Amino acid sequence: MAKPLKRYVCQACGSVASKWQGQCADCGEWNTLVEEAGVVVTPFAAKHNLQSGGRAFELVGLNADVKLPDRAATGIKELDRALGGGFVEGSATLIGGDPGIGKSTLLLQAAARLAERGVRVAYVSGEEAADQVRLRARRLGLGQAPVQLAAATSVRDILTTLGQGTPPALLVIDSIQTMHSDLIEGAPGTVSQVRASAQELIRFAKERGTALVLVGHVTKDGSIAGPRVLEHMVDTVLSFEGERSHQYRILRAIKNRFGGTDEIGVFAMQQEGLTEISNPSALFLTHRDETVTGSTVFPALEGTRPVLVEIQALTVRLASGATPRRAVVGWDSGRLAMILAVLEARCGLSFSTCEVYLNVAGGYRLSDPAADLAVAAALVSALSERPVAADAVAFGEVSLSGEIRPVAHGALRLKESAKLGFNRALVPASVSAEKGGLSISGFRTLRQFVDHMLSRD
Repeated sequence: MAKPLKRYVCQACGSVASKWQGQCADCGEWNTLVEEAGVVVTPFAAKHNLQSGGRAFELVGLNADVKLPDRAATGIKELDRALGGGFVEGSATLIGGDPGIGKSTLLLQAAARLAERGVRVAYVSGEEAADQVRLRARRLGLGQAPVQLAAATSVRDILTTLGQGTPPALLVIDSIQTMHSDLIEGAPGTVSQVRASAQELIRFAKERGTALVLVGHVTKDGSIAGPRVLEHMVDTVLSFEGERSHQYRILRAIKNRFGGTDEIGVFAMQQEGLTEISNPSALFLTHRDETVTGSTVFPALEGTRPVLVEIQALTVRLASGATPRRAVVGWDSGRLAMILAVLEARCGLSFSTCEVYLNVAGGYRLSDPAADLAVAAALVSALSERPVAADAVAFGEVSLSGEIRPVAHGALRLKESAKLGFNRALVPASVSAEKGGLSISGFRTLRQFVDHMLSRD
Protein backbone atom coordinates (compact mmCIF):
# COMPACT_ATOMS: atom_id res chain seq x y z
CA MET A 1 0.00 0.00 0.00
CA ALA A 2 1.32 3.47 -0.86
CA LYS A 3 2.29 5.67 2.08
CA PRO A 4 2.52 9.49 2.19
CA LEU A 5 5.99 11.00 1.97
CA LYS A 6 6.70 13.28 4.96
CA ARG A 7 8.67 16.44 4.43
CA TYR A 8 9.63 19.40 6.61
CA VAL A 9 10.12 22.83 5.07
CA CYS A 10 12.05 25.69 6.67
CA GLN A 11 9.84 28.78 6.78
CA ALA A 12 12.89 31.03 6.67
CA CYS A 13 14.93 29.71 3.74
CA GLY A 14 12.69 27.06 2.13
CA SER A 15 15.07 24.17 2.75
CA VAL A 16 13.48 20.72 2.78
CA ALA A 17 14.38 18.05 5.35
CA SER A 18 13.21 14.48 5.58
CA LYS A 19 12.76 14.63 9.41
CA TRP A 20 12.07 17.29 12.00
CA GLN A 21 14.92 18.95 13.86
CA GLY A 22 15.15 22.02 16.04
CA GLN A 23 17.61 23.98 13.94
CA CYS A 24 17.63 24.33 10.16
CA ALA A 25 20.82 22.84 8.78
CA ASP A 26 21.00 25.41 5.96
CA CYS A 27 20.18 28.81 7.49
CA GLY A 28 20.73 28.04 11.19
CA GLU A 29 17.34 29.35 12.33
CA TRP A 30 15.62 27.63 15.24
CA ASN A 31 12.07 26.15 15.28
CA THR A 32 11.37 27.04 11.64
CA LEU A 33 10.84 23.51 10.26
CA VAL A 34 7.14 22.85 9.64
CA GLU A 35 5.67 19.60 8.39
CA GLU A 36 3.87 19.80 5.04
CA ALA A 37 1.66 17.21 3.38
CA GLY A 38 3.64 15.34 0.74
CA VAL A 39 2.42 13.51 -2.32
CA VAL A 40 1.41 9.87 -2.02
CA VAL A 41 4.08 7.75 -3.66
CA THR A 42 4.70 4.08 -4.22
CA PRO A 43 8.05 2.44 -3.50
CA PHE A 44 8.66 2.25 -7.27
CA ALA A 45 7.97 5.96 -7.77
CA ALA A 46 10.21 6.83 -4.83
CA LYS A 47 13.15 5.07 -6.51
CA HIS A 48 12.32 5.93 -10.13
CA ASN A 49 11.39 9.58 -10.42
CA LEU A 50 11.77 10.51 -14.07
CA GLN A 51 11.25 14.24 -13.58
CA SER A 52 14.94 14.89 -13.07
CA GLY A 53 18.32 13.45 -13.90
CA GLY A 54 17.75 13.26 -17.65
CA ARG A 55 19.47 15.02 -20.53
CA ALA A 56 17.78 18.23 -21.60
CA PHE A 57 17.16 18.53 -25.33
CA GLU A 58 16.42 21.43 -27.62
CA LEU A 59 12.90 22.22 -28.81
CA VAL A 60 12.64 23.63 -32.32
CA GLY A 61 9.79 25.22 -34.22
CA LEU A 62 7.84 23.85 -37.16
CA ASN A 63 9.40 26.50 -39.40
CA ALA A 64 12.94 25.15 -38.92
CA ASP A 65 14.85 24.23 -42.07
CA VAL A 66 14.52 20.55 -42.94
CA LYS A 67 16.69 18.72 -45.43
CA LEU A 68 14.82 16.40 -47.75
CA PRO A 69 15.82 12.77 -47.18
CA ASP A 70 18.25 11.22 -49.64
CA ARG A 71 16.69 8.48 -51.74
CA ALA A 72 18.26 5.60 -53.59
CA ALA A 73 16.13 4.91 -56.67
CA THR A 74 16.19 1.24 -57.61
CA GLY A 75 15.55 1.82 -61.30
CA ILE A 76 12.39 -0.33 -61.06
CA LYS A 77 9.81 2.40 -61.63
CA GLU A 78 6.86 0.52 -60.16
CA LEU A 79 8.77 -0.23 -56.95
CA ASP A 80 10.01 3.36 -56.72
CA ARG A 81 6.44 4.61 -57.21
CA ALA A 82 5.18 2.54 -54.28
CA LEU A 83 8.10 3.70 -52.11
CA GLY A 84 7.60 7.34 -53.04
CA GLY A 85 10.77 7.66 -55.11
CA GLY A 86 13.13 4.99 -53.76
CA PHE A 87 14.66 3.74 -50.52
CA VAL A 88 15.34 6.47 -47.96
CA GLU A 89 18.66 6.50 -46.14
CA GLY A 90 18.25 5.16 -42.59
CA SER A 91 14.66 4.01 -43.14
CA ALA A 92 13.05 0.67 -42.33
CA THR A 93 10.69 -0.96 -44.83
CA LEU A 94 8.51 -4.00 -44.17
CA ILE A 95 7.19 -5.97 -47.16
CA GLY A 96 4.67 -8.78 -46.72
CA GLY A 97 2.90 -11.17 -49.05
CA ASP A 98 1.76 -14.74 -49.58
CA PRO A 99 4.38 -17.47 -50.01
CA GLY A 100 5.62 -17.67 -53.59
CA ILE A 101 4.15 -14.31 -54.58
CA GLY A 102 7.57 -12.94 -55.57
CA LYS A 103 8.85 -10.91 -52.58
CA SER A 104 12.36 -12.38 -52.67
CA THR A 105 12.49 -12.13 -56.46
CA LEU A 106 11.55 -8.45 -56.44
CA LEU A 107 14.04 -7.56 -53.70
CA LEU A 108 16.81 -9.53 -55.39
CA GLN A 109 16.17 -7.63 -58.63
CA ALA A 110 16.17 -4.29 -56.76
CA ALA A 111 19.36 -5.19 -54.86
CA ALA A 112 21.10 -6.21 -58.09
CA ARG A 113 20.08 -2.97 -59.84
CA LEU A 114 21.52 -0.86 -57.01
CA ALA A 115 24.69 -2.97 -56.72
CA GLU A 116 25.37 -2.63 -60.44
CA ARG A 117 25.37 1.15 -59.97
CA GLY A 118 28.08 0.94 -57.31
CA VAL A 119 25.84 0.96 -54.22
CA ARG A 120 26.94 -1.41 -51.46
CA VAL A 121 24.11 -3.90 -50.90
CA ALA A 122 23.90 -6.78 -48.40
CA TYR A 123 21.33 -9.56 -48.77
CA VAL A 124 20.92 -11.82 -45.73
CA SER A 125 18.70 -14.86 -46.19
CA GLY A 126 17.40 -16.80 -43.21
CA GLU A 127 15.16 -19.15 -45.20
CA GLU A 128 17.43 -20.24 -48.05
CA ALA A 129 21.06 -21.24 -48.36
CA ALA A 130 23.38 -18.87 -50.17
CA ASP A 131 23.65 -21.28 -53.11
CA GLN A 132 19.87 -21.27 -53.56
CA VAL A 133 19.85 -17.49 -53.79
CA ARG A 134 22.71 -17.62 -56.30
CA LEU A 135 20.81 -20.09 -58.48
CA ARG A 136 17.77 -17.79 -58.49
CA ALA A 137 19.98 -14.84 -59.39
CA ARG A 138 21.45 -16.76 -62.34
CA ARG A 139 17.98 -17.73 -63.52
CA LEU A 140 17.02 -14.04 -63.45
CA GLY A 141 20.19 -13.03 -65.30
CA LEU A 142 21.65 -11.30 -62.22
CA GLY A 143 24.46 -13.71 -61.42
CA GLN A 144 27.19 -11.10 -62.01
CA ALA A 145 25.67 -8.39 -59.80
CA PRO A 146 28.05 -7.46 -56.92
CA VAL A 147 25.54 -8.13 -54.15
CA GLN A 148 27.07 -9.20 -50.81
CA LEU A 149 25.21 -12.39 -49.91
CA ALA A 150 24.99 -14.37 -46.67
CA ALA A 151 22.79 -16.99 -45.03
CA ALA A 152 22.40 -16.27 -41.30
CA THR A 153 19.73 -16.09 -38.61
CA SER A 154 21.62 -14.67 -35.60
CA VAL A 155 21.05 -10.94 -35.22
CA ARG A 156 24.25 -10.62 -33.19
CA ASP A 157 26.30 -12.26 -35.95
CA ILE A 158 24.68 -10.11 -38.63
CA LEU A 159 25.26 -6.81 -36.81
CA THR A 160 28.82 -7.78 -35.84
CA THR A 161 29.66 -8.59 -39.45
CA LEU A 162 28.06 -5.47 -40.91
CA GLY A 163 29.56 -3.26 -38.21
CA GLN A 164 33.06 -3.94 -39.50
CA GLY A 165 34.06 -1.35 -42.06
CA THR A 166 31.64 0.67 -44.15
CA PRO A 167 28.00 -0.26 -43.52
CA PRO A 168 25.87 -1.20 -46.56
CA ALA A 169 23.59 1.37 -48.10
CA LEU A 170 20.85 -1.28 -48.43
CA LEU A 171 20.30 -4.27 -46.16
CA VAL A 172 17.69 -6.92 -47.03
CA ILE A 173 16.60 -9.38 -44.31
CA ASP A 174 14.65 -12.34 -45.69
CA SER A 175 12.77 -12.88 -43.47
CA ILE A 176 12.32 -11.26 -40.05
CA GLN A 177 10.46 -14.35 -38.75
CA THR A 178 13.66 -16.41 -39.09
CA MET A 179 15.87 -14.00 -37.13
CA HIS A 180 16.97 -14.85 -33.58
CA SER A 181 18.27 -12.62 -30.79
CA ASP A 182 20.18 -14.27 -27.96
CA LEU A 183 19.00 -11.53 -25.59
CA ILE A 184 15.48 -12.99 -25.63
CA GLU A 185 14.45 -16.53 -24.84
CA GLY A 186 12.23 -18.27 -27.34
CA ALA A 187 12.31 -19.81 -30.77
CA PRO A 188 12.59 -17.69 -33.94
CA GLY A 189 9.23 -16.45 -35.12
CA THR A 190 7.71 -15.88 -31.69
CA VAL A 191 6.30 -12.46 -30.84
CA SER A 192 9.15 -11.54 -28.51
CA GLN A 193 11.85 -12.69 -30.94
CA VAL A 194 10.35 -10.86 -33.92
CA ARG A 195 9.99 -7.64 -31.93
CA ALA A 196 13.48 -7.81 -30.38
CA SER A 197 15.20 -8.75 -33.64
CA ALA A 198 13.45 -6.02 -35.59
CA GLN A 199 14.27 -3.44 -32.93
CA GLU A 200 18.00 -4.22 -33.03
CA LEU A 201 18.09 -4.18 -36.84
CA ILE A 202 16.18 -0.90 -37.04
CA ARG A 203 18.49 0.67 -34.44
CA PHE A 204 21.49 -0.33 -36.56
CA ALA A 205 19.86 1.13 -39.68
CA LYS A 206 19.09 4.46 -37.99
CA GLU A 207 22.58 4.81 -36.51
CA ARG A 208 24.49 3.83 -39.66
CA GLY A 209 22.20 5.38 -42.29
CA THR A 210 21.39 2.02 -43.89
CA ALA A 211 18.12 1.49 -45.74
CA LEU A 212 16.69 -1.65 -44.14
CA VAL A 213 14.17 -3.94 -45.83
CA LEU A 214 12.45 -6.64 -43.77
CA VAL A 215 10.49 -9.43 -45.44
CA GLY A 216 7.50 -10.55 -43.37
CA HIS A 217 5.25 -13.58 -43.48
CA VAL A 218 1.47 -13.17 -43.66
CA THR A 219 -1.40 -14.90 -41.88
CA LYS A 220 -4.38 -16.64 -43.47
CA ASP A 221 -6.34 -13.39 -43.70
CA GLY A 222 -3.45 -11.65 -45.49
CA SER A 223 -2.19 -9.46 -42.64
CA ILE A 224 1.50 -9.45 -41.72
CA ALA A 225 2.31 -12.11 -39.14
CA GLY A 226 3.91 -11.27 -35.82
CA PRO A 227 3.19 -8.47 -33.37
CA ARG A 228 1.16 -5.54 -34.62
CA VAL A 229 3.77 -3.23 -33.13
CA LEU A 230 6.13 -4.35 -35.91
CA GLU A 231 4.19 -2.25 -38.40
CA HIS A 232 4.48 0.77 -36.08
CA MET A 233 8.24 0.33 -35.69
CA VAL A 234 9.02 0.62 -39.40
CA ASP A 235 8.71 3.65 -41.67
CA THR A 236 7.09 1.96 -44.67
CA VAL A 237 4.80 -1.06 -44.98
CA LEU A 238 4.34 -2.62 -48.42
CA SER A 239 1.88 -5.39 -49.24
CA PHE A 240 2.57 -7.66 -52.22
CA GLU A 241 -0.79 -8.89 -53.50
CA GLY A 242 -2.00 -11.13 -56.28
CA GLU A 243 -3.12 -14.63 -57.08
CA ARG A 244 -0.47 -17.13 -58.06
CA SER A 245 -2.82 -18.38 -60.78
CA HIS A 246 -2.67 -14.91 -62.39
CA GLN A 247 0.47 -13.39 -63.80
CA TYR A 248 0.03 -9.92 -62.35
CA ARG A 249 1.24 -8.72 -58.94
CA ILE A 250 0.33 -5.51 -57.12
CA LEU A 251 2.72 -3.84 -54.67
CA ARG A 252 0.62 -1.59 -52.44
CA ALA A 253 1.94 1.00 -49.95
CA ILE A 254 -0.10 0.68 -46.75
CA LYS A 255 2.06 3.04 -44.68
CA ASN A 256 4.75 5.45 -45.80
CA ARG A 257 6.34 8.15 -43.65
CA PHE A 258 8.26 9.49 -46.65
CA GLY A 259 5.54 9.40 -49.31
CA GLY A 260 1.89 8.83 -50.07
CA THR A 261 -0.09 5.78 -49.03
CA ASP A 262 -2.27 3.60 -51.28
CA GLU A 263 0.22 4.00 -54.12
CA ILE A 264 0.58 0.82 -56.15
CA GLY A 265 3.14 -0.72 -58.44
CA VAL A 266 1.99 -3.33 -60.94
CA PHE A 267 4.19 -6.23 -62.06
CA ALA A 268 3.79 -9.33 -64.18
CA MET A 269 5.53 -12.59 -63.30
CA GLN A 270 7.52 -13.75 -66.30
CA GLN A 271 10.21 -16.38 -66.81
CA GLU A 272 12.91 -13.73 -66.42
CA GLY A 273 11.36 -12.47 -63.15
CA LEU A 274 9.01 -9.64 -62.33
CA THR A 275 8.54 -7.17 -65.15
CA GLU A 276 6.94 -3.73 -64.86
CA ILE A 277 3.52 -2.97 -66.30
CA SER A 278 3.40 0.58 -67.64
CA ASN A 279 -0.32 0.36 -68.51
CA PRO A 280 -2.00 -1.67 -65.74
CA SER A 281 -5.48 -1.06 -67.16
CA ALA A 282 -4.63 -3.43 -70.01
CA LEU A 283 -4.38 -6.26 -67.49
CA PHE A 284 -7.88 -5.81 -66.14
CA LEU A 285 -9.80 -4.93 -69.32
CA THR A 286 -10.96 -7.61 -71.74
CA HIS A 287 -11.33 -7.01 -75.48
CA ARG A 288 -14.40 -4.83 -75.87
CA ASP A 289 -15.11 -5.11 -79.58
CA GLU A 290 -18.70 -6.13 -78.88
CA THR A 291 -21.08 -5.00 -76.16
CA VAL A 292 -21.91 -7.59 -73.51
CA THR A 293 -24.71 -7.45 -70.95
CA GLY A 294 -23.68 -7.20 -67.32
CA SER A 295 -20.29 -5.59 -68.04
CA THR A 296 -19.19 -2.10 -66.97
CA VAL A 297 -15.81 -0.35 -66.90
CA PHE A 298 -14.89 1.49 -63.70
CA PRO A 299 -11.93 3.91 -63.37
CA ALA A 300 -10.54 2.98 -59.96
CA LEU A 301 -8.01 5.19 -58.20
CA GLU A 302 -5.01 3.69 -56.43
CA GLY A 303 -3.13 6.49 -54.71
CA THR A 304 -2.42 8.90 -57.56
CA ARG A 305 -2.79 6.30 -60.31
CA PRO A 306 -6.13 5.61 -62.06
CA VAL A 307 -6.62 1.99 -63.10
CA LEU A 308 -9.53 0.95 -65.33
CA VAL A 309 -11.10 -2.38 -64.35
CA GLU A 310 -14.06 -4.31 -65.69
CA ILE A 311 -16.94 -5.20 -63.39
CA GLN A 312 -19.01 -8.18 -64.49
CA ALA A 313 -22.46 -9.16 -63.18
CA LEU A 314 -24.73 -12.12 -63.86
CA THR A 315 -28.31 -12.71 -62.71
CA VAL A 316 -30.08 -16.07 -62.91
CA ARG A 317 -33.85 -16.45 -62.39
CA LEU A 318 -34.89 -19.09 -59.86
CA ALA A 319 -38.05 -21.04 -59.32
CA SER A 320 -40.34 -19.70 -56.62
CA GLY A 321 -39.40 -20.76 -53.11
CA ALA A 322 -35.71 -21.27 -53.80
CA THR A 323 -33.15 -19.28 -51.79
CA PRO A 324 -31.18 -16.97 -54.10
CA ARG A 325 -27.40 -16.99 -53.86
CA ARG A 326 -25.10 -13.95 -53.76
CA ALA A 327 -21.48 -14.54 -54.80
CA VAL A 328 -18.85 -11.79 -54.98
CA VAL A 329 -15.22 -11.94 -56.14
CA GLY A 330 -13.04 -8.85 -55.73
CA TRP A 331 -15.57 -6.63 -53.93
CA ASP A 332 -17.28 -6.32 -50.55
CA SER A 333 -20.29 -8.63 -50.25
CA GLY A 334 -21.92 -6.27 -47.75
CA ARG A 335 -21.66 -3.43 -50.24
CA LEU A 336 -23.32 -5.59 -52.90
CA ALA A 337 -26.23 -6.32 -50.54
CA MET A 338 -26.67 -2.58 -49.97
CA ILE A 339 -26.72 -1.79 -53.71
CA LEU A 340 -29.27 -4.54 -54.32
CA ALA A 341 -31.46 -3.17 -51.52
CA VAL A 342 -31.33 0.38 -52.91
CA LEU A 343 -32.19 -0.87 -56.42
CA GLU A 344 -35.22 -2.69 -55.05
CA ALA A 345 -36.43 -0.01 -52.61
CA ARG A 346 -35.73 3.13 -54.67
CA CYS A 347 -35.84 1.94 -58.29
CA GLY A 348 -38.51 -0.77 -58.33
CA LEU A 349 -36.22 -3.56 -59.58
CA SER A 350 -36.63 -7.03 -58.10
CA PHE A 351 -33.58 -9.18 -57.40
CA SER A 352 -35.26 -11.31 -54.71
CA THR A 353 -35.94 -14.15 -57.15
CA CYS A 354 -32.51 -14.01 -58.82
CA GLU A 355 -29.13 -15.40 -58.05
CA VAL A 356 -26.56 -12.61 -58.32
CA TYR A 357 -22.90 -13.13 -59.22
CA LEU A 358 -20.43 -10.24 -59.26
CA ASN A 359 -16.82 -10.41 -60.40
CA VAL A 360 -13.98 -7.92 -60.86
CA ALA A 361 -12.08 -9.09 -63.93
CA GLY A 362 -8.47 -10.13 -63.64
CA GLY A 363 -8.64 -10.97 -59.95
CA TYR A 364 -8.40 -7.27 -58.98
CA ARG A 365 -9.71 -6.27 -55.54
CA LEU A 366 -11.75 -3.08 -55.18
CA SER A 367 -12.33 -1.04 -52.03
CA ASP A 368 -13.17 2.31 -53.66
CA PRO A 369 -16.74 3.47 -52.80
CA ALA A 370 -16.88 5.14 -56.21
CA ALA A 371 -17.49 1.68 -57.68
CA ASP A 372 -21.13 1.73 -56.47
CA LEU A 373 -22.53 3.22 -59.68
CA ALA A 374 -20.51 0.88 -61.91
CA VAL A 375 -21.76 -2.11 -59.93
CA ALA A 376 -25.35 -0.85 -60.17
CA ALA A 377 -24.95 -0.40 -63.94
CA ALA A 378 -23.65 -3.96 -64.32
CA LEU A 379 -26.53 -5.35 -62.22
CA VAL A 380 -29.21 -3.43 -64.13
CA SER A 381 -27.64 -4.45 -67.43
CA ALA A 382 -27.59 -8.13 -66.43
CA LEU A 383 -31.18 -8.05 -65.16
CA SER A 384 -32.64 -6.21 -68.15
CA GLU A 385 -30.27 -7.78 -70.71
CA ARG A 386 -29.46 -4.31 -72.03
CA PRO A 387 -25.71 -3.80 -72.46
CA VAL A 388 -23.86 -0.70 -71.32
CA ALA A 389 -22.12 1.09 -74.18
CA ALA A 390 -18.68 -0.38 -74.80
CA ASP A 391 -17.06 3.07 -74.85
CA ALA A 392 -18.58 4.19 -71.52
CA VAL A 393 -17.21 4.27 -67.98
CA ALA A 394 -19.19 4.75 -64.77
CA PHE A 395 -18.31 5.90 -61.27
CA GLY A 396 -20.10 7.42 -58.29
CA GLU A 397 -21.06 6.60 -54.71
CA VAL A 398 -24.64 5.48 -54.01
CA SER A 399 -26.28 6.44 -50.71
CA LEU A 400 -29.11 4.57 -48.98
CA SER A 401 -31.51 7.29 -50.05
CA GLY A 402 -30.71 6.56 -53.69
CA GLU A 403 -28.67 9.73 -54.18
CA ILE A 404 -25.55 9.51 -56.36
CA ARG A 405 -22.83 11.34 -54.49
CA PRO A 406 -19.64 12.83 -55.98
CA VAL A 407 -16.28 11.15 -55.42
CA ALA A 408 -12.71 12.37 -55.20
CA HIS A 409 -10.46 12.98 -58.22
CA GLY A 410 -13.19 12.79 -60.85
CA ALA A 411 -11.13 14.75 -63.38
CA LEU A 412 -8.21 12.33 -63.03
CA ARG A 413 -10.49 9.34 -63.63
CA LEU A 414 -12.00 10.96 -66.73
CA LYS A 415 -8.60 11.92 -68.10
CA GLU A 416 -7.32 8.34 -67.87
CA SER A 417 -10.54 7.00 -69.44
CA ALA A 418 -10.20 9.37 -72.40
CA LYS A 419 -6.57 8.40 -72.85
CA LEU A 420 -7.58 4.74 -73.18
CA GLY A 421 -10.19 5.46 -75.84
CA PHE A 422 -13.44 5.80 -73.90
CA ASN A 423 -15.88 8.47 -75.07
CA ARG A 424 -18.71 8.54 -72.52
CA ALA A 425 -18.97 8.75 -68.75
CA LEU A 426 -21.92 7.98 -66.46
CA VAL A 427 -21.16 10.06 -63.38
CA PRO A 428 -22.76 12.12 -60.57
CA ALA A 429 -24.48 15.31 -61.68
CA SER A 430 -21.89 17.50 -59.96
CA VAL A 431 -19.12 16.44 -62.39
CA SER A 432 -18.44 19.17 -64.95
CA ALA A 433 -18.96 18.34 -68.62
CA GLU A 434 -15.70 20.06 -69.58
CA LYS A 435 -13.51 17.67 -67.60
CA GLY A 436 -11.60 14.96 -69.39
CA GLY A 437 -12.91 15.63 -72.91
CA LEU A 438 -15.63 12.93 -72.63
CA SER A 439 -19.36 13.10 -73.21
CA ILE A 440 -20.75 13.41 -69.68
CA SER A 441 -24.11 12.05 -68.53
CA GLY A 442 -24.78 13.26 -64.98
CA PHE A 443 -27.39 11.79 -62.60
CA ARG A 444 -28.58 13.01 -59.22
CA THR A 445 -30.38 9.83 -58.12
CA LEU A 446 -30.07 6.15 -58.87
CA ARG A 447 -33.68 6.17 -60.16
CA GLN A 448 -32.71 8.66 -62.88
CA PHE A 449 -29.75 6.45 -63.77
CA VAL A 450 -31.93 3.31 -64.04
CA ASP A 451 -34.51 5.19 -66.12
CA HIS A 452 -31.73 6.25 -68.47
CA MET A 453 -30.46 2.68 -68.82
CA LEU A 454 -33.92 1.24 -69.38
CA SER A 455 -34.93 4.11 -71.74
CA ARG A 456 -37.76 5.18 -69.51
CA ASP A 457 -37.09 8.90 -69.95
